[in-house]
Amino acid sequence: MRKKNYKGRCTKRYVAKCTDVCRTYDPLQTAYADVLAANPDIEEFRCNVYLDGLTDGDYTSDFLCKKTDGTYMVRECVYRSRLLKPMNIQLLEMSRKYWLHRGIVDWGCVINEKK
Repeated sequence: MRKKNYKGRCTKRYVAKCTDVCRTYDPLQTAYADVLAANPDIEEFRCNVYLDGLTDGDYTSDFLCKKTDGTYMVRECVYRSRLLKPMNIQLLEMSRKYWLHRGIVDWGCVINEKK
C-alpha cells in the first residue's frame, strides 16, 4: 500500500495483462508484475488501485487481479524488513478489510525472499 500521490521513483512500462500502463515503485512490485503477466490463471490486472472511501487517508492497493474463472484477488507488496512495523500492519489490515467489504476474499501479501 502506498499513499495515493506517492512521490517516489516510478517505473512505467507496458505489461501484456495490465489494463493500463504498469507503474511500479520498487523492485518487489516490478518482479510481481512479471509473475502476474506469466501466470496463465490471471486474465488481467491493475496496479495501484485507489481505495475510495477510506476514512484514514488516500491509499492504493498494489495489485487487483481478475482471474480466468471470473474471481478477483488482491496482492500487497511488502518488504520483509518492514512487515512488522505498526504502521504497515495497520495499512495492510485496512486494505484487507476494504476488499473483504467489497466481496474479495482472496487477499494476500507478497514478501521478498529472506537474504
